[in-house]
Amino acid sequence: MLQPLHALRESAGGRLQLGISRGSPEQVVEGYKYFGYVPGEGETDADLARQHTSVFLDVVSGRKFAQPSPRPMFPNPPGLLRVEPYSHGLRERIWWGSASRATAKWTAEQGMNMMSSTLLTEDTGVPFHQLQAEQIQVFRDEWAQQDHGFEPRVSVSRSIFALVDDRDRAYFGPRGDDQDQIGYIEGDVARFGKSYAAEPDVLIEQLREDEAIAAADTLLLTVPNQLGVEYNAHVIESILTHVAPALGWR
Repeated sequence: MLQPLHALRESAGGRLQLGISRGSPEQVVEGYKYFGYVPGEGETDADLARQHTSVFLDVVSGRKFAQPSPRPMFPNPPGLLRVEPYSHGLRERIWWGSASRATAKWTAEQGMNMMSSTLLTEDTGVPFHQLQAEQIQVFRDEWAQQDHGFEPRVSVSRSIFALVDDRDRAYFGPRGDDQDQIGYIEGDVARFGKSYAAEPDVLIEQLREDEAIAAADTLLLTVPNQLGVEYNAHVIESILTHVAPALGWR
């Protein structure tokens, strides 16, 4: 599993950021069971995902833990073995997809960076960006109580479209999704963040009010990949040219 990660790390100069999560709600009932992942008695799929994540974090840390075979296919170095190839620094570049205050706290306890998307699996009645900012603060407060030895990062995702030409207005003009949405996932209430789509000057003022963007270290832009590479390059270039400088993004 880690061989491709190693190859990516080498080609990216150590810049690879690895994001993991328990996953989104599935199209089938308990789909994880079809792949042999069955939670124990009284456990949920989320519990199982966190258990597997803890094992993964341990083995990629570089710790030597495995007893070598007495008859290996290839010669082994002396002593216990670790996962190879070992990627130095990868442990500090692992992110967990968090969507609630509880998982934000757990993410900090585990020593992972935190990513938060446009879906939160809880709702307290406050706007999406304020609840997300609260989750970020929970993460930072818990991190301060730990001793992980490095500074964490937090990312948030947004759908942002600067309307600078007729294509943008046709695709993302007024569509009725400029407000948070409330829904239910697996029987629990969830809050979905709104999309931002406006003329650049209006967009800048709207984004200034987003408390979670202000609290995060990194902003990830979601793009409509079904519209093709050329148009998505235009979407990103429009943000970089017409929006980012006014907000001090870099």
